[in-house]
Amino acid sequence: MELGQADESGRRKPVPVPGSRYHMKVDVVVNAIGTRSNPLLTATAPDLELNKWGNIVGDGEGATSLTGVYAGGDIVRGGATVILAMGDGKRGAAAIDGYLKQYVFTGKGY
Repeated sequence: MELGQADESGRRKPVPVPGSRYHMKVDVVVNAIGTRSNPLLTATAPDLELNKWGNIVGDGEGATSLTGVYAGGDIVRGGATVILAMGDGKRGAAAIDGYLKQYVFTGKGY
């Protein structure tokens, strides 16, 4: 995606870049979008702990009640600042990296 021309309000919207789509094989996917719990996620992961507002409960590193599942930003905090979400992302990325190195890439499993 790239930013297109400004509309009448002056805001630029993302537009697709022709020829930029591709497929790749991956072993792990990090889903990093959304501001609230997806009903499909919570319906298929009943052991995922939510707080009274429906946000995912995570520790200081973003680990949730499900092994190997991490969350941060608005999905944990509710509406907050971009700076806080970025910090959550950095801490979560470090924790995910540690988790993958310890359990997944060593073949130990979890």
